[in-house]
Amino acid sequence: MNNAVAASLARLAPMSTCAAVLAAVLTACGGGNGGGTTFPPIVPPPAPAPAPAPVAAGTRTTVALLETTDLHFNVRSYDYFKLAEDKSYGYERTATLINAARKEFANTMLFDNGDTIQGTALADYEALVSRIPCTQPLSMYKVMNATGYDAGTLGNHEFNYGLDFLNQVLGGGLDVEGVDGSKKCAGPSFPMVVANVHSLKSGKPLVAPYTIVTKQFTATAPDGKSVTVPVKVGVIGFTTPGIMNWDKRFLEGKLRTEGAVEAAKRYVPELREKGADIVVALQHGGLDASPYSPTMESPGLYLSKVPGIDVLMMGHQHGLFPDRGAKPGYTQPGVDNAAGTVNGVPAVMPSSWGKALGLVKLELVWDGKAWGVDKSKTLVEARSTQIGKGVYVDADPSVAPMVDTQHQAAIDYVKTPIGSTDFRMNTFFADVGDPGAIQIVNQAQADYVKTYVQASLPQYAGLPVLSVSAPFKSGFEGGRDYTDVAVGNLAIFSAADLYLYPNTVYAVKVTGAEIKGWLEAAAKRFNRIDPALTTDQPLISPFPGYNFDMFTTPDMQYEIDVTQAVGSRIKNLMYLGAPIDPAKEFVIATNNYRATSGASFIPALDGRATIYASPDANRDVLIAYIKAKKTITRAADGAARSWRFTKVTTAGNVTITSGQGQLSAATDAGLTNISLLTADDGNGKGRSVYKVDLSK
Repeated sequence: MNNAVAASLARLAPMSTCAAVLAAVLTACGGGNGGGTTFPPIVPPPAPAPAPAPVAAGTRTTVALLETTDLHFNVRSYDYFKLAEDKSYGYERTATLINAARKEFANTMLFDNGDTIQGTALADYEALVSRIPCTQPLSMYKVMNATGYDAGTLGNHEFNYGLDFLNQVLGGGLDVEGVDGSKKCAGPSFPMVVANVHSLKSGKPLVAPYTIVTKQFTATAPDGKSVTVPVKVGVIGFTTPGIMNWDKRFLEGKLRTEGAVEAAKRYVPELREKGADIVVALQHGGLDASPYSPTMESPGLYLSKVPGIDVLMMGHQHGLFPDRGAKPGYTQPGVDNAAGTVNGVPAVMPSSWGKALGLVKLELVWDGKAWGVDKSKTLVEARSTQIGKGVYVDADPSVAPMVDTQHQAAIDYVKTPIGSTDFRMNTFFADVGDPGAIQIVNQAQADYVKTYVQASLPQYAGLPVLSVSAPFKSGFEGGRDYTDVAVGNLAIFSAADLYLYPNTVYAVKVTGAEIKGWLEAAAKRFNRIDPALTTDQPLISPFPGYNFDMFTTPDMQYEIDVTQAVGSRIKNLMYLGAPIDPAKEFVIATNNYRATSGASFIPALDGRATIYASPDANRDVLIAYIKAKKTITRAADGAARSWRFTKVTTAGNVTITSGQGQLSAATDAGLTNISLLTADDGNGKGRSVYKVDLSK
């Protein structure tokens, strides 16, 4: 048979058989030895896969949904400020919990809830010092890719380094003004979802609002046999609308946000219409009982009420939920720590820095048409890496080698010398008057702003320039969560310890009356003390230490009367030895966070009071100041107390907690009213209880 015969057969054969006939002919010809032309065999298309067997009604499957949140680039259990291992945190230990959960449960999914790419010197090194190349993923994403995540969302700190950097480390694709979204880079191997952040350029969500991940789960049929079933898991993400204030310099005119509840009401029905069997909400926010607002940071109580959400995974607040201890941190109406639910919805928040793993176990039942959740079988846990007092799970040995080169480079960077100090600079007792680690920050900020105002803002050149800062590390994470810079040489890691966040310097113009209001708000740091009580009274309230703004200059003097109600505590506010003039104007050096989102302090701190939005980071300004000054001394740079407590005698003890064995830090600072009460507060976090004598 020749080519002409083959062509003729092909023309005559019906369409349904043509390819089969031709294939048979050509195969026969190609196999002969008579010198005929040979043809490559034509491979018929594969037969369609058989339809999956129908799932029998009553089939059950169990899935463990795992969550990390607020990792803050803590890949290793390592403190770059102290250049030492710290086993109390780190993703390399969370990975051990993930591995254990995967062995325990046949079906698992893993999610990340944001605030992932910022928070350590390694993060700053890869973003600002020696930018990670486009071809290489961030170290944090590198280890997460190796672990195998199913989806993630963006926290507020993902925006700290700007949209161009975010576009790069996410792998490209952001359609937003000023960014080349066509650039393809190495990024996370799992989808990112955020439903409430939109690009003004495109009018669309910055990243996909949600995704549906189809998983093949092991299940048990009604007859007891093991079967494999497909389950479609919808994942939707939400971040904090505060990004528009906190990173205004990067985002203004480029993005807009909406409330989590509004976004959820739009997209959750879409997820269900597209076949999602269950819906997991990744909310980078926590629980707040305030009335709902589309701009609120932590709308979990309200998001949980949106129909169609099966699981709520939370973060941002660095809290623990469920908390089954004696004094749980979340007790708002609708919150059930025992069940691990918020308004009946399984919910979890696994602390921060990799110190815990969130786990929500669901048992799903197929009713013949859809999967439903058997709520009687739900289990919610926040599994800690701490397994005993001072004892933690071992690190996953596969993590450290993946980031060793970058880890060592970051260590070399933070060792760069910048000056020296003749005193130990720490925040162990900053809450009760030690300015030792705050004053140098205020001096650097004030010097920077004063220089700029004199050179570039002559209309404000006649106004006094002052500065406020706060003890950013004040024990929230435990007894080691304090700034602590040793006597001797200062390096970049010392400055990073003194100024924790990648904020930028802002200058605001306020009146004397507004300064008083600002300080009244900062004084929320303290509980109200009843002098007549004979029982112990904790001095420090849940109000965050990073919001305890203070002056540290002889020019400004004031008292804080903790026996008075919030709003009536600032007494004897003096400027240059005289009562402050409520109408007098001042320029205050601060940071972008306070200047643009501090309306809860005074209304003008919503951006209106800003007269200079600097492009320079507070930390870089501090480094430059120390380099220029060279030698830092207690007398010149760490002893100026602007505030004191109003003296009062109390019947019982007024107490604070701080790091264990740190009484000498109070003595060195000249605080003679501090004494040790209990060497170990019993919470396993390395803290002691100290007495504060308010009569001195």
